[in-house]
Amino acid sequence: MKERILEILADALPQIDFTASDSLVDDGILDSLSIVTLVSELSLEYGVVFDMEELTPENLNSIDAIVETVKNLQGN
Repeated sequence: MKERILEILADALPQIDFTASDSLVDDGILDSLSIVTLVSELSLEYGVVFDMEELTPENLNSIDAIVETVKNLQGN
């Protein structure tokens, strides 16, 4: 799943290196527009719905956190 999510994000947001940081939100690498794009792409691919409660830095700061969030939303 991690590799597929990296592919999706690289296609949608090629200017961001998701493997280079564990502080994507905290360091301002992901801004509000890129978060909307990220959530939209993941929602389409995995059929999950992100509630406002999931849109936290802890859930989006790294590729590992993003993968875990998607897994949790799928009920895995």
